[in-house]
Amino acid sequence: MENVFDILIEEEMKSSYIDYAMSVIVGRALPDVRDGLKPVQRRILFAMRQLGLVPQRPFRKSATVVGEVIGKFHPHGDMAVYDALVRMAQDFSLRYPLIEGQGNFGSIDGDPPAAYRYTEVRLSKVAMEMLADLDEDTVDYTPNFDGRLMEPLVLPSKIPNLLVNGSSGIAVGMATNIPPHNLGEIVDALLFLIDNPETPDEELLRFVKGPDFPTGGIIVGKKGIKEVYLTGHARLTVRSRCEIVEEGKVSKIIVTEIPYQVSKSQIIEKIAQAVREKRIDGISDLRDESDREGMRIVVEIKKGYSAENIYWQLLKHTPLQTTFSATLLALVNGEPKTLTLKRMLQLYLDHRVNVVERRTRYRLRKAEERAHIVEGFLKALSMIDAVVDLIKKSEDTESAKNALVREMEFTEAQAKAILDMRLSSLTRLEGEKLESELKDLKAKIEEFKAILGDRAKLNSVIKGELLEVKEKYNDERRTVIEENGQVEFDIEDLVPDEEVTITLTHLGYIKRTPLRYYKQQSRGGTGRSGIKVYEEDYPVSVSIANNHDDLLFFTDQGRVFRIKAYQIPEGGLQAKGRPIRNFINLKKGEWVTTVIPLRRGNNGEYIFMATKKGRVKKTHIYQFRSASRRGIIAISLKEGDGLVGVLLTSGRDDIIIAKSDGRAMRFKEADVRAMSRQARGVKGTRVPSGHKVVSIVPFNEGKRLMTITEKGYGKSLDLDEIRVQKRGGMGIKIQKLTKTTGKLVKVALIDEEDQVIFLTHLGTVIRLKAKEIKKLGRYARGIRLMKVRGNDYIVDLAIISPTVERES
Repeated sequence: MENVFDILIEEEMKSSYIDYAMSVIVGRALPDVRDGLKPVQRRILFAMRQLGLVPQRPFRKSATVVGEVIGKFHPHGDMAVYDALVRMAQDFSLRYPLIEGQGNFGSIDGDPPAAYRYTEVRLSKVAMEMLADLDEDTVDYTPNFDGRLMEPLVLPSKIPNLLVNGSSGIAVGMATNIPPHNLGEIVDALLFLIDNPETPDEELLRFVKGPDFPTGGIIVGKKGIKEVYLTGHARLTVRSRCEIVEEGKVSKIIVTEIPYQVSKSQIIEKIAQAVREKRIDGISDLRDESDREGMRIVVEIKKGYSAENIYWQLLKHTPLQTTFSATLLALVNGEPKTLTLKRMLQLYLDHRVNVVERRTRYRLRKAEERAHIVEGFLKALSMIDAVVDLIKKSEDTESAKNALVREMEFTEAQAKAILDMRLSSLTRLEGEKLESELKDLKAKIEEFKAILGDRAKLNSVIKGELLEVKEKYNDERRTVIEENGQVEFDIEDLVPDEEVTITLTHLGYIKRTPLRYYKQQSRGGTGRSGIKVYEEDYPVSVSIANNHDDLLFFTDQGRVFRIKAYQIPEGGLQAKGRPIRNFINLKKGEWVTTVIPLRRGNNGEYIFMATKKGRVKKTHIYQFRSASRRGIIAISLKEGDGLVGVLLTSGRDDIIIAKSDGRAMRFKEADVRAMSRQARGVKGTRVPSGHKVVSIVPFNEGKRLMTITEKGYGKSLDLDEIRVQKRGGMGIKIQKLTKTTGKLVKVALIDEEDQVIFLTHLGTVIRLKAKEIKKLGRYARGIRLMKVRGNDYIVDLAIISPTVERES
């Protein structure tokens, strides 16, 4: 009775159940996040490789593979193995099948496959990418069930298989259901993640549009897609692709694609059942016209019935529309984890880093071993007569090897190789080949060491292999994504490619107005009303942009937001606009001070900022890539300071800062080093009490500097009149200011072909030709460019280039 123990039954049941559950979870039901395979799938692919069933070889009976897998690696039922093999060969189950089949492997109608004695298989080209480099010590092996053989714990997997082919499985107390995806989109996301490991999760949604089912179909709505990628759980509505056609007096609904994991026969049966049960009325005929060209289910509509109404009834009552419950659950280090899209991609990249490192170390070791042998050959050839005499004098192979080591200082490995060398290797040509081989080996050794010593080069290898995979196997998306019931399209294709003004008011109202609405006038005119004033509101900014440009909104508190220009609602000249808070997430008391259009094709590399107290800062533009409606920090500000001007610069420009006291400061942009978004910047110019910085512009050879004051007085002057000074000074006078002119409001760069729009506090606008603005000296007061009535005053201006005018 030594082996009998007293134990509580509930403890034994709990322990045994947990052991059973983990066995099912790890050993059967869930895929590994690294290669996306369950153990049975991995064993099938490995066994087929061991049998030599590669794409270039003939097909072999599936029974051969099933027997090999059961006998050596997977001691379970034959049908369990065959069912897994069949699924990997079905082009309607896997987006990129891993097995190439010959024979009946089932159909999308729901027909079962033929028995394994009738079908034949071999590995697909995609599967070979999964198995590539398996013999180069890239992954760990474990003994098989009886300890006779070794099998890989995971495959090297050049293909991100878990996402591109998806996976489904029911374990104990948990289940996974990962949808398949387009290979090109997943590779693009991986490449971006390699270069930007800290990128936000949502940024990856720019590359991965959504699941891409092998059967095509339509995913309705983006909310579920975003939710599954950010949380790991979501329900996706998947709809058949249907077309309503009119053939004479007969209306037809033609179905060409159906939801993933739904059989065609099931859909036809459910439609017929709905008609029989009178849940759908108005269908006169139902036919399956599918052939080798593709799927085609035809639903004929009775005369007098609306085909569109019946279409929506079919979606409601039949599997033409279903729900795909996505759960991104996979094994991570042997434990089941629910993952986000970014986490899945990162874990795959971590696996590839490990694989490439191990492969490179293996190749380095082999190259060094071969180089050592080749060096021994070359040394032997240089003293071949002595080597031959020594060997001839030796009694046997062992004594010859020992003599070579002892008397000629060869290593044991070199001595053994020399003894195995053929006489034909003693020719001069063979010696030259050995020297060439040694040179190549040394180059490879250096290359392998460089990869192992530099993470950037290692990443470059991984990126190169991903791009190679994409080039080989990428194809077009099959699944369309709809938003709110409408087939998704790029909305920018419907937005007119025209120039617009973006007008922002003091109280935070914004609108987009086509530039063609503004009429050209002569200098000195009173202008026309460009925006109706509401409750003492008035415009503070106008920017010229294209509908397709990105707009960066910089606020007085040093934050920046980004949206597309076309996302601003269009409004006429008299329109009030919409609150800007509807489009960007401003804090209480925060307002936008500067709007910067990121013009298409713009080569600016930096964002250059200036505050009203004269501080400046330069930041790489890529640091604003994550800007969105939520806002990010653009510059840290001291109390009482505010952001007043922003430029796109090249990093090599001269910067001109204009102040309300009529002075301007010009200095080299290179004098300001690039800083992070959180930095406060450095002093750009000194600002007298009662004044502030009003504008910053880049020095541009061939253009003139135009000024405008509160009371409408302005002029132009040559930029060369503003000499370069050391950053942090007072600057030089650029306009004489009086009570008649008021303070300097803004400066801008113009040339003869430009046009200028002025805005006043009370909402009046005027558009002038730049050549009408007189060129005067630095100390001149300027001429009246616009009549400003009563208590009104100019608040802003915008420049229209000749290109803008032609396009508008």
